[in-house]
Amino acid sequence: MFGLRKLALTAIAVAAVMAPVASKAQDARAALSATSAIEDIKKRGALRVGLSTFVPWAFRSKSGDLIGYEVDVAKKLAEDMGVKVELVPTAWDGIIPALIAGQFDFIIGGMTITPARNLTVNFTSPYSATGVDVVANKKMAGAFKTVSDFNKPNVTLSARRGTSAATTAQRLFPNATLRLFDDDAPALLEVTNDRAHAWVSTVPKPAFAALDNPNALFRPFAEPLVGQADAMAVRKGDPDSLNFLNNWIQNRTLDGWLAERQAYWFKARDWRDQQAQ
Repeated sequence: MFGLRKLALTAIAVAAVMAPVASKAQDARAALSATSAIEDIKKRGALRVGLSTFVPWAFRSKSGDLIGYEVDVAKKLAEDMGVKVELVPTAWDGIIPALIAGQFDFIIGGMTITPARNLTVNFTSPYSATGVDVVANKKMAGAFKTVSDFNKPNVTLSARRGTSAATTAQRLFPNATLRLFDDDAPALLEVTNDRAHAWVSTVPKPAFAALDNPNALFRPFAEPLVGQADAMAVRKGDPDSLNFLNNWIQNRTLDGWLAERQAYWFKARDWRDQQAQ
């Protein structure tokens, strides 16, 4: 009898100790759920995606709709979640602050993983691999063949402000003059109008520019200057969203869907007649 009573008292004591632990675990799960964008999306019935306009990542069609690789990714993600998609075009230099402010759920916009950005937001696994390339003016830089040819004080380069291409240009060509623009179009125009030697931008834009302007532009390098990995960005403190998105990226990598979309948008231009002029 004494042994049974002692056993019962021990069980009561263990339960008393474990109850606060279980309660704290439930509180922790509730707190994580409360900060999860995934939960917000499910309740709202819509996925809100922040992106910026870069051809062919996201751009306007002739009908005024947004199309491009990132648009396809956002739509497929929403479809797989069973919700609608809301695209939120945002200026590139303000897109991370807008994410943190809650103006949308995730950034799906060809954002390259960098240490500086990773201090502010968390990144998923990469879902596309690109790089930084150069397209140059034949008249001004026709004899240029090496990185050192472009890294001189009398050389002027152009790039889009706030991009990994601009950062790469500053790092690889510190002696050159770098002009930064808020959009790709004026940055490229600087080169085609003989005001800059070369445009530094993300693959495949320099190659497309050379194809569109064969008499004025050329690619001085056979390979991109650097490779880079692009990922979706989420607010910090949201492991639920990171888990879901990483698993989604893995599934869509394994079934070939992401590779097929990348081939369509980055390796050919069958989509070109859809682009607004």
